[in-house]
Amino acid sequence: MIKNKNLGLLAAAAILLAACGPAEQPAATQAPAASANIAAPVASVASYAAAVDSQRLINADSEPGSWMAAGRNYWEQRFSPLDQINTENVNQLGLVWSADLDTSRGQEATPVMVDGALYITSAWSMVKAYDAKTGRLLWAYDPEVDRARGVDACCDVVNRGVAVWQGKVFVGALDGRLIALDAKTGQELWSVVTVDQSKPYTITGVPRIVDGKVVIGNAGGEYGVRGYITAYDAATGEQQWRFYTVPGNPADGFEQPELEWAADTWNGEWWAMGAGGTVWDSMAYDPQSHLMYIGVGNGSPWNQELRSPGGGDNLFLTSIVAINPDDGSYVWHYQTTPGETWDYTATQQIVVADLDIGGETRRVVMQAPKNGFFYVLDALTGRLLSAEKFVPVNWATHVDLETGRPVEIPEARYNITGVPMIVQPGPLGGHNWHPMSYSQKTNLVYLPATENNMGYVAQPDMVVSERGWNTGTDFAEGARLVAAAGAAAPVRQAYLLAWDPVAQREVWRAPQLIPTHAAGVVSTAGGLVFQGNGAGEFVAYRDTDGERLWSAITQSSTVAAPSTYMIDGVQYVAVLAGSRALPQTGPGAVGSTTRASSNNSRLLVYALNGTHQLPTQVITAEERALNPPPLIANNEMLAQGEQAYGRFCSVCHGNNAASDGAGVFPDLRYSARLHNLDAWNGVVLRGELASGGMVSFDGQLNQSDTEAILQYVISKAVALAEDLQTR
Repeated sequence: MIKNKNLGLLAAAAILLAACGPAEQPAATQAPAASANIAAPVASVASYAAAVDSQRLINADSEPGSWMAAGRNYWEQRFSPLDQINTENVNQLGLVWSADLDTSRGQEATPVMVDGALYITSAWSMVKAYDAKTGRLLWAYDPEVDRARGVDACCDVVNRGVAVWQGKVFVGALDGRLIALDAKTGQELWSVVTVDQSKPYTITGVPRIVDGKVVIGNAGGEYGVRGYITAYDAATGEQQWRFYTVPGNPADGFEQPELEWAADTWNGEWWAMGAGGTVWDSMAYDPQSHLMYIGVGNGSPWNQELRSPGGGDNLFLTSIVAINPDDGSYVWHYQTTPGETWDYTATQQIVVADLDIGGETRRVVMQAPKNGFFYVLDALTGRLLSAEKFVPVNWATHVDLETGRPVEIPEARYNITGVPMIVQPGPLGGHNWHPMSYSQKTNLVYLPATENNMGYVAQPDMVVSERGWNTGTDFAEGARLVAAAGAAAPVRQAYLLAWDPVAQREVWRAPQLIPTHAAGVVSTAGGLVFQGNGAGEFVAYRDTDGERLWSAITQSSTVAAPSTYMIDGVQYVAVLAGSRALPQTGPGAVGSTTRASSNNSRLLVYALNGTHQLPTQVITAEERALNPPPLIANNEMLAQGEQAYGRFCSVCHGNNAASDGAGVFPDLRYSARLHNLDAWNGVVLRGELASGGMVSFDGQLNQSDTEAILQYVISKAVALAEDLQTR
């Protein structure tokens, strides 16, 4: 919650900021819903100038044909006033062009289109620019990230997009660099290292730009780092300010005055473990209040008893924090999960909007973080207005509106009771990073939601290593706990959820075929909500009732959010396809891939009456045939392999050796190296595939470990082969 003793002072300061903000910034209000015949300037000649500034972003709705930022505007609403493609004609939508990407890793970026150029990022922080109308490649930039850095990326070597500003394109690289490129040529203009590269920091999120300052956070909360965000001068790369999200060692002094009282909410020597609190994704800016809102991540390790023995709120973990973008100074905060211990990040998308609440127009910020509650806060003061569950939750009964705190179920604190528990949601969250959309047409939020769980088992003797997650929880024992529950375990499912943020209730849901798969969304004035899925489809839903009106086969799973833009009077919808694995079931399930990318990573662009066809696939299912060797391990070796696999391999290759379909490709059960231990060790210990991101684990694993992991994967491959034979 807001720090009570500072509430009056902070609220007054915030009001003063709103009243006396920069003179050149007009009071920003939520744009009206677009009419059916909206008139707007659209580029007829591509200039590729990327001539974006504050006024252009503030007035984004006056040029609906552009998509100038990952969230489209400062408010991160991801709603487009365009309505040429609508509920009446969406069935005529077709592919107009596509571009294959030369990577088999995940694709999470939202395409940005301005001044005729479409900018995307792909895995390994690579950037590409295309003519947004024709699909012609304008330039490509590779920051040449050392592939060994991939081991520090918790959830694949992804990147969620670029920011553009006054002729420059900005990207945060996986290795911690912030890079400025010339928007017309892709030439590197400047580069600055934003992190201590000797530590396992990464960047996967999108930079945001406010008044010429590029703001970037970082990731690494599972690996023992300390979170912060930093602002740099967009013209020169010179650092302007830095805001730390957790206090460091009090003996060294505090970088910010609020960290002194934040330290009172911690115990032990948290700084020795880094403590977490990384700002790895969400930021939003409201020109009306001149406040920037950041979402803060989980604690490191997850198990609070290890990082802060005896508890405490552990500020500013899992908080929405409002800061002044001029100097990075603190204004207010709201903590969604005090003393978090379940990986309940508050880094999910923050949306600014005007809502009619009780007959009064309120400027609010909204967030649906991992913990399963949908929050509506006053944008100026951070006061909690409402909070309700949007998915099943069993760690808390409700949020007390007077205190602003969740009313916890004591048994959920496995770290205190020492008793394992299946908790909902699990670390995947009721809503993860996948962007949601607030529609100015329906006043609904369209939210990619998942019902999931995890067995939380405390691991009091946490082993700290240079690589691997240091969470203080036992994943293998947790998986066994869920498996033992059988049919009594909570149901796992995913759906697109239409949520009324005023009434705090569900309006409709569209179930997803893959129960653990979520994907970002965009809504439009044409009455449509677009979303990809894990079944190999790109789908358009009616915004009022969730009816599927159109779909197209993508030959890949999709997790990224689409964008939409207009050039020469034609509306386009663009989406990056390519997730951690190929669709295993559903209309778009495929057993073959392109030569360029084993997960069919592509940029897909649609318009009315499009006739472009996807390339013919050239690698057949037979070329990827499942042919495991016989299993020779005893139960003791399999148990050793399961433990080592869970610690070092599951993050990329999926739980149970990718048998849940959630692992980053490749699926190890299909590996030809299963037949030869030396060939297996050539990858795991000698780093023969390091250029592709699979670094050597020599020093973390010994020969006994690698053989046990090999046999564990073989056991899963044999089980899959037997299952396929009986289908």
